[in-house]
Amino acid sequence: MSPYLTREEYFDAWARWHGGTDPRASPVVRGWLTLAHTLARPLAGLSPTVVTVVGLLVACAAVGPAAAGGWWLVPAGLLVGLSGLLDSLDGALAIAGGRATRRGYVLDSAVDRLTEVGYALALWLAGAPGWLAVAFGALCWFPDYLRARAGQAGVDETGAISVWERPTRVAMTGMTLGGAGVVSGLDLDVVVVVAGTAVGALLGLVGSAQLARQLRRALG
Repeated sequence: MSPYLTREEYFDAWARWHGGTDPRASPVVRGWLTLAHTLARPLAGLSPTVVTVVGLLVACAAVGPAAAGGWWLVPAGLLVGLSGLLDSLDGALAIAGGRATRRGYVLDSAVDRLTEVGYALALWLAGAPGWLAVAFGALCWFPDYLRARAGQAGVDETGAISVWERPTRVAMTGMTLGGAGVVSGLDLDVVVVVAGTAVGALLGLVGSAQLARQLRRALG
């Protein structure tokens, strides 16, 4: 097994797997990856694929408590946060542990999209209007679709980190559901869910616009 990379080496390797995007450019992404790198070190023997699958199952498990509503929204939010952490943990195990493969990279990306379907479903079941939950989910997918298509068109760099990267999507979903559960006794849970979903969708629009502008320059 390859030696476990230091944090800075991990950041450099992560950038190579993500089109040259430097995670240090965003405090949120840098902090999120630092946490994953730290937690992954003592778990270096675990299979990244197993962690990826467990992360998907945890995201799906959040749907049940979200549908139950009320105080159950708190564990739903915690499960969303855990699923996002597992998603970063599998990447840290693969990249920092020297076990990253193209197959694993594609699998991880596909699982990310599936978990985001689960996030949108959980928000809808918790009280967000259907159209708003669909918009939220679509805007989780759209930036990565843009990057993938730009890559197929020959763009080597994926653009600078936007306000709507994976950690932000996880945080918005988790805090929205968890916050709604905290205030459910005041009958404000639906208000919090709708507001959080709307803010997330707005961030998705802003992030997509940022990325589209950067890729437009790269595409010439």
